[in-house]
Amino acid sequence: MAAKRLGRGLEALIHGPEKADLGRPGVTEMPIENIVANPLQPRKDGLDEKSLEELIASIKQKGVITPITVQQDEDNFILIAGERRLRASKLAGLKQIPGYVVTISDESEMMEIALIENIQRENLNPIDEAEGYAILQSKFNRSQSDIASAVGKKRVTISNALRLLKLPSDIKNSLRDRKVSAGHGRAILMMKTAAGMMKLYKMIIEEALSVRAAEEIAKGQSTKKSKHTSRKSLVTNPQIRSVENELITVLGTKVRLHYSKKGGKIEIQFFSDDDLDRVLDLLRSIE
Repeated sequence: MAAKRLGRGLEALIHGPEKADLGRPGVTEMPIENIVANPLQPRKDGLDEKSLEELIASIKQKGVITPITVQQDEDNFILIAGERRLRASKLAGLKQIPGYVVTISDESEMMEIALIENIQRENLNPIDEAEGYAILQSKFNRSQSDIASAVGKKRVTISNALRLLKLPSDIKNSLRDRKVSAGHGRAILMMKTAAGMMKLYKMIIEEALSVRAAEEIAKGQSTKKSKHTSRKSLVTNPQIRSVENELITVLGTKVRLHYSKKGGKIEIQFFSDDDLDRVLDLLRSIE
Protein backbone atom coordinates (compact mmCIF):
# COMPACT_ATOMS: atom_id res chain seq x y z
CA MET A 1 0.00 0.00 0.00
CA ALA A 2 1.50 3.33 -1.06
CA ALA A 3 1.22 4.93 2.36
CA LYS A 4 3.83 7.62 1.65
CA ARG A 5 1.75 9.31 -1.02
CA LEU A 6 -1.36 9.53 1.15
CA GLY A 7 -0.18 12.24 3.53
CA ARG A 8 -1.17 10.99 6.96
CA GLY A 9 -2.88 8.04 5.29
CA LEU A 10 -2.97 4.55 6.77
CA GLU A 11 0.64 4.41 7.93
CA ALA A 12 0.07 6.96 10.70
CA LEU A 13 -3.24 5.42 11.74
CA ILE A 14 -2.42 1.74 12.02
CA HIS A 15 -0.96 0.49 15.29
CA GLY A 16 1.93 -1.64 14.12
CA PRO A 17 4.11 -2.22 11.04
CA GLU A 18 3.14 -1.16 7.54
CA LYS A 19 3.07 -4.71 6.20
CA ALA A 20 0.75 -7.39 7.52
CA ASP A 21 2.54 -10.11 9.44
CA LEU A 22 0.58 -12.20 11.90
CA GLY A 23 3.78 -12.95 13.80
CA ARG A 24 4.32 -9.31 14.77
CA PRO A 25 2.45 -6.79 16.92
CA GLY A 26 -0.23 -4.71 15.26
CA VAL A 27 -2.40 -7.53 13.91
CA THR A 28 -5.07 -9.01 16.17
CA GLU A 29 -7.16 -12.15 15.77
CA MET A 30 -10.73 -10.99 16.41
CA PRO A 31 -14.10 -12.80 16.58
CA ILE A 32 -16.00 -12.40 13.31
CA GLU A 33 -19.30 -12.19 15.20
CA ASN A 34 -18.07 -9.00 16.88
CA ILE A 35 -17.39 -7.16 13.60
CA VAL A 36 -20.12 -4.80 12.40
CA ALA A 37 -20.54 -3.12 9.01
CA ASN A 38 -19.14 0.32 8.23
CA PRO A 39 -22.10 2.69 7.64
CA LEU A 40 -19.83 4.86 5.47
CA GLN A 41 -18.65 2.04 3.18
CA PRO A 42 -18.20 3.67 -0.27
CA ARG A 43 -18.98 0.45 -2.16
CA LYS A 44 -22.62 0.22 -3.26
CA ASP A 45 -22.47 -2.51 -5.91
CA GLY A 46 -22.73 -6.19 -5.05
CA LEU A 47 -19.75 -8.48 -4.72
CA ASP A 48 -18.91 -10.59 -7.75
CA GLU A 49 -20.02 -14.14 -6.92
CA LYS A 50 -17.30 -15.87 -8.96
CA SER A 51 -14.44 -13.88 -7.43
CA LEU A 52 -16.01 -14.36 -3.99
CA GLU A 53 -16.06 -18.15 -4.48
CA GLU A 54 -12.40 -18.06 -5.50
CA LEU A 55 -11.56 -16.06 -2.37
CA ILE A 56 -13.48 -18.52 -0.18
CA ALA A 57 -11.50 -21.42 -1.66
CA SER A 58 -8.23 -19.54 -1.09
CA ILE A 59 -9.14 -18.75 2.53
CA LYS A 60 -10.07 -22.36 3.23
CA GLN A 61 -6.69 -23.46 1.93
CA LYS A 62 -4.33 -20.72 3.16
CA GLY A 63 -6.31 -18.55 5.54
CA VAL A 64 -6.70 -14.75 5.38
CA ILE A 65 -3.36 -13.42 4.12
CA THR A 66 -4.20 -9.68 4.24
CA PRO A 67 -5.80 -8.49 7.52
CA ILE A 68 -8.93 -6.39 7.47
CA THR A 69 -8.94 -2.89 8.99
CA VAL A 70 -11.28 -2.07 11.87
CA GLN A 71 -11.95 0.49 14.57
CA GLN A 72 -12.76 -0.71 18.08
CA ASP A 73 -16.17 0.28 19.44
CA GLU A 74 -16.47 -0.98 23.02
CA ASP A 75 -16.76 -4.79 22.69
CA ASN A 76 -17.25 -4.68 18.91
CA PHE A 77 -15.18 -3.68 15.88
CA ILE A 78 -16.42 -1.44 13.06
CA LEU A 79 -15.23 -2.66 9.67
CA ILE A 80 -13.26 0.03 7.82
CA ALA A 81 -11.78 -1.95 4.94
CA GLY A 82 -11.93 -5.59 3.88
CA GLU A 83 -15.60 -6.29 3.17
CA ARG A 84 -14.84 -9.09 0.67
CA ARG A 85 -12.37 -10.79 3.01
CA LEU A 86 -14.85 -10.64 5.88
CA ARG A 87 -17.74 -11.96 3.79
CA ALA A 88 -15.63 -14.78 2.36
CA SER A 89 -14.31 -15.70 5.81
CA LYS A 90 -17.86 -16.01 7.14
CA LEU A 91 -18.85 -18.22 4.21
CA ALA A 92 -15.69 -20.29 4.70
CA GLY A 93 -16.80 -21.01 8.24
CA LEU A 94 -14.08 -19.05 10.06
CA LYS A 95 -14.80 -17.87 13.59
CA GLN A 96 -11.91 -15.39 13.75
CA ILE A 97 -10.12 -13.13 11.29
CA PRO A 98 -6.87 -11.13 11.50
CA GLY A 99 -7.30 -7.36 11.54
CA TYR A 100 -5.54 -4.07 12.10
CA VAL A 101 -7.12 -1.91 14.79
CA VAL A 102 -6.88 1.76 13.86
CA THR A 103 -7.65 4.96 15.73
CA ILE A 104 -9.90 7.30 13.78
CA SER A 105 -10.79 10.80 14.90
CA ASP A 106 -14.02 11.33 12.96
CA GLU A 107 -16.39 9.95 10.32
CA SER A 108 -14.55 11.79 7.55
CA GLU A 109 -11.36 9.90 8.33
CA MET A 110 -13.26 6.60 8.44
CA MET A 111 -14.79 7.34 5.04
CA GLU A 112 -11.41 8.36 3.66
CA ILE A 113 -9.66 5.17 4.76
CA ALA A 114 -12.39 2.94 3.33
CA LEU A 115 -12.29 4.90 0.08
CA ILE A 116 -8.49 4.78 -0.14
CA GLU A 117 -8.41 1.03 0.40
CA ASN A 118 -11.03 0.37 -2.25
CA ILE A 119 -9.45 2.72 -4.79
CA GLN A 120 -5.97 1.30 -4.33
CA ARG A 121 -7.33 -2.19 -4.82
CA GLU A 122 -9.19 -0.91 -7.93
CA ASN A 123 -12.44 -2.50 -6.75
CA LEU A 124 -14.76 0.50 -6.85
CA ASN A 125 -16.85 1.26 -9.93
CA PRO A 126 -16.63 4.87 -11.23
CA ILE A 127 -19.93 6.02 -9.70
CA ASP A 128 -19.28 4.60 -6.23
CA GLU A 129 -15.84 6.22 -6.36
CA ALA A 130 -17.34 9.56 -7.41
CA GLU A 131 -20.04 9.38 -4.75
CA GLY A 132 -17.35 8.70 -2.15
CA TYR A 133 -15.55 11.86 -3.24
CA ALA A 134 -18.84 13.78 -3.20
CA ILE A 135 -19.54 12.74 0.41
CA LEU A 136 -16.06 13.78 1.48
CA GLN A 137 -16.60 17.11 -0.29
CA SER A 138 -20.16 17.94 0.80
CA LYS A 139 -20.66 16.22 4.15
CA PHE A 140 -17.14 16.62 5.51
CA ASN A 141 -16.15 19.87 3.74
CA ARG A 142 -13.05 18.42 2.09
CA SER A 143 -11.74 20.38 -0.90
CA GLN A 144 -10.90 18.61 -4.13
CA SER A 145 -7.23 19.28 -3.41
CA ASP A 146 -7.54 17.65 0.04
CA ILE A 147 -9.26 14.62 -1.44
CA ALA A 148 -6.68 14.32 -4.21
CA SER A 149 -3.85 14.43 -1.68
CA ALA A 150 -5.51 11.81 0.53
CA VAL A 151 -6.10 9.25 -2.23
CA GLY A 152 -2.89 9.92 -4.14
CA LYS A 153 -4.50 11.25 -7.31
CA LYS A 154 -4.42 14.55 -9.22
CA ARG A 155 -7.07 17.16 -8.50
CA VAL A 156 -8.17 16.96 -12.14
CA THR A 157 -8.89 13.25 -11.67
CA ILE A 158 -11.17 14.03 -8.72
CA SER A 159 -12.90 16.78 -10.69
CA ASN A 160 -13.50 14.49 -13.69
CA ALA A 161 -14.83 11.74 -11.42
CA LEU A 162 -17.32 14.12 -9.77
CA ARG A 163 -18.59 15.24 -13.20
CA LEU A 164 -19.88 11.70 -13.81
CA LEU A 165 -22.53 12.30 -11.15
CA LYS A 166 -24.21 14.75 -13.56
CA LEU A 167 -25.10 11.90 -15.94
CA PRO A 168 -28.72 10.64 -16.17
CA SER A 169 -29.58 7.85 -13.71
CA ASP A 170 -29.73 5.09 -16.34
CA ILE A 171 -26.21 5.90 -17.51
CA LYS A 172 -24.88 6.11 -13.95
CA ASN A 173 -26.36 2.67 -13.26
CA SER A 174 -24.63 1.37 -16.37
CA LEU A 175 -21.31 2.76 -15.10
CA ARG A 176 -22.00 1.16 -11.73
CA ASP A 177 -22.57 -2.19 -13.47
CA ARG A 178 -19.42 -1.62 -15.57
CA LYS A 179 -21.33 -1.86 -18.86
CA VAL A 180 -19.61 1.36 -19.95
CA SER A 181 -16.40 2.97 -18.72
CA ALA A 182 -15.67 6.31 -17.09
CA GLY A 183 -14.15 7.38 -20.41
CA HIS A 184 -17.49 6.68 -22.10
CA GLY A 185 -19.20 8.68 -19.37
CA ARG A 186 -16.99 11.71 -20.00
CA ALA A 187 -17.68 11.46 -23.73
CA ILE A 188 -21.44 11.34 -23.05
CA LEU A 189 -21.15 14.48 -20.90
CA MET A 190 -19.99 16.35 -24.00
CA MET A 191 -23.59 16.22 -25.24
CA LYS A 192 -25.59 19.30 -24.25
CA THR A 193 -28.91 17.71 -23.25
CA ALA A 194 -30.11 14.66 -21.34
CA ALA A 195 -31.78 13.44 -24.52
CA GLY A 196 -28.50 13.78 -26.42
CA MET A 197 -26.66 11.94 -23.66
CA MET A 198 -29.14 9.05 -23.75
CA LYS A 199 -28.92 8.88 -27.54
CA LEU A 200 -25.14 8.57 -27.47
CA TYR A 201 -25.29 6.11 -24.58
CA LYS A 202 -27.62 3.80 -26.53
CA MET A 203 -25.27 3.97 -29.53
CA ILE A 204 -22.33 3.02 -27.31
CA ILE A 205 -24.22 -0.01 -25.99
CA GLU A 206 -25.76 -1.15 -29.27
CA GLU A 207 -22.63 -0.69 -31.39
CA ALA A 208 -20.02 -1.48 -28.71
CA LEU A 209 -18.33 1.85 -29.42
CA SER A 210 -14.86 2.63 -28.09
CA VAL A 211 -14.28 5.76 -26.02
CA ARG A 212 -12.56 7.44 -28.97
CA ALA A 213 -15.49 6.63 -31.28
CA ALA A 214 -17.95 8.01 -28.73
CA GLU A 215 -15.89 11.21 -28.45
CA GLU A 216 -15.90 11.55 -32.24
CA ILE A 217 -19.68 11.26 -32.34
CA ALA A 218 -20.16 13.74 -29.49
CA LYS A 219 -17.85 16.20 -31.20
CA GLY A 220 -19.56 15.67 -34.55
CA GLN A 221 -22.95 16.75 -33.21
CA SER A 222 -21.78 20.36 -33.15
CA THR A 223 -19.84 20.31 -36.41
CA LYS A 224 -22.85 18.94 -38.29
CA LYS A 225 -24.81 22.03 -37.32
CA SER A 226 -22.14 24.45 -38.48
CA LYS A 227 -23.01 26.55 -41.50
CA HIS A 228 -19.50 27.77 -42.13
CA THR A 229 -17.97 26.04 -45.15
CA SER A 230 -14.50 27.00 -43.95
CA ARG A 231 -15.14 25.03 -40.78
CA LYS A 232 -16.32 22.01 -42.76
CA SER A 233 -13.15 22.02 -44.80
CA LEU A 234 -11.01 22.34 -41.70
CA VAL A 235 -12.49 19.34 -39.88
CA THR A 236 -11.57 17.14 -42.83
CA ASN A 237 -7.89 17.84 -42.11
CA PRO A 238 -6.78 14.75 -40.13
CA GLN A 239 -4.04 16.65 -38.28
CA ILE A 240 -6.44 19.32 -37.05
CA ARG A 241 -8.99 16.70 -36.03
CA SER A 242 -6.29 14.78 -34.18
CA VAL A 243 -5.32 17.88 -32.18
CA GLU A 244 -8.96 18.66 -31.44
CA ASN A 245 -9.59 15.10 -30.24
CA GLU A 246 -6.57 15.29 -27.96
CA LEU A 247 -7.81 18.56 -26.44
CA ILE A 248 -11.31 17.12 -26.00
CA THR A 249 -9.88 14.11 -24.15
CA VAL A 250 -7.77 16.31 -21.86
CA LEU A 251 -10.41 18.95 -21.13
CA GLY A 252 -13.49 16.73 -21.15
CA THR A 253 -15.59 19.19 -23.13
CA LYS A 254 -16.19 20.42 -26.68
CA VAL A 255 -13.16 22.07 -28.24
CA ARG A 256 -12.76 23.66 -31.69
CA LEU A 257 -9.47 24.50 -33.28
CA HIS A 258 -9.73 27.38 -35.76
CA TYR A 259 -6.58 27.18 -37.84
CA SER A 260 -5.10 29.20 -40.67
CA LYS A 261 -1.63 29.72 -42.07
CA LYS A 262 -1.41 33.02 -40.20
CA GLY A 263 -2.44 31.57 -36.84
CA GLY A 264 -5.72 30.68 -35.24
CA LYS A 265 -7.56 30.22 -31.97
CA ILE A 266 -8.77 27.46 -29.67
CA GLU A 267 -12.43 27.59 -28.65
CA ILE A 268 -13.30 25.77 -25.41
CA GLN A 269 -16.97 25.38 -24.52
CA PHE A 270 -18.43 25.15 -21.01
CA PHE A 271 -22.05 24.63 -19.95
CA SER A 272 -22.28 25.98 -16.41
CA ASP A 273 -20.31 27.95 -13.81
CA ASP A 274 -19.17 24.65 -12.25
CA ASP A 275 -18.04 23.40 -15.65
CA LEU A 276 -16.07 26.63 -16.16
CA ASP A 277 -14.41 26.18 -12.77
CA ARG A 278 -13.49 22.61 -13.73
CA VAL A 279 -11.91 23.71 -17.02
CA LEU A 280 -10.00 26.50 -15.26
CA ASP A 281 -8.72 23.99 -12.68
CA LEU A 282 -7.49 21.80 -15.53
CA LEU A 283 -5.70 24.69 -17.23
CA ARG A 284 -4.16 25.90 -13.95
CA SER A 285 -2.83 22.42 -13.24
CA ILE A 286 -0.69 22.47 -16.38
CA GLU A 287 2.92 22.89 -15.37
